[in-house]
Amino acid sequence: MNDRKLVDDPYDLGGPETWCLQVTDIKQYGYCPRIVYYRYCLPRLRPVTHKMHAGIAAHRMEEKRDRRRSLLRYGLEKGERHYEVSLYSPRLALRGVVDLVIVASCGGDREAIPVDYKFARRVHRSWKQQLAAYGMLLEDVWGIPVRRGYIYLLMMRRAEMVRISAREKGAARAMLRQIREMIAAERTPEPPRTRGRCVDCEFRRFCNDVF
Repeated sequence: MNDRKLVDDPYDLGGPETWCLQVTDIKQYGYCPRIVYYRYCLPRLRPVTHKMHAGIAAHRMEEKRDRRRSLLRYGLEKGERHYEVSLYSPRLALRGVVDLVIVASCGGDREAIPVDYKFARRVHRSWKQQLAAYGMLLEDVWGIPVRRGYIYLLMMRRAEMVRISAREKGAARAMLRQIREMIAAERTPEPPRTRGRCVDCEFRRFCNDVF
C-alpha cells in the first residue's frame, strides 16, 4: 500500500494534547470511561482476565476460518484480504490493529473495508465509532476511501454492516477529544450508569464507590 495522504484534513483532532491513543480506547471509553483512565493515568494496574484470553483465542480461530471462506458475507465476490493490519498516524496521534481489511473495487474505484471481530452477540454503539476510527486511519495511511465496514459477531457468526459516514467519524473524533481531556486533567470519571458492568470488570477492586 502507498503512504499517500488525503488532500484535505477532515480528521484534525485539535487541541494541544498529542498522546497517541489506541482505537480500542473508543470501545473501552464507551463501555466505561474509567477503564481508559486507569490505562493511561495508572498504567501498571491493568490485569488480564479469562474473558480477555477467550476473546483473543476466538479472534485467532476466526481468522483461520475466514481464509477458507468466500467474501459473500461482506457483499463482495472478490477482494484483497489483509489480516491483523497495524496502522499508525502521527497526524491523528492514533494507532490500531484491524482484524481484517478488504480492498475491493466498486464501480472502478477502490475502497478499503475494515472488519472488526467481536466476541459478542450484538453490536454496541461505541463499536461503530471504533470502526469509524479504523476507517480514518486507513484513509490517512493507505490513502484509500472507506465508506463502510463490518462488525463480525463471533458468537453469532454474523457480519453486521456499518456505514462509515461523516457522522460516525465525527462521533469518533469527539470521543477521542473527551479521552484526551480526561487524561490531561487526570480526572477520575464517573462510573457507568449500568452497574452490572462492574461485576466482572478487571478494575472492580480499584473502584471503591460502585459496590
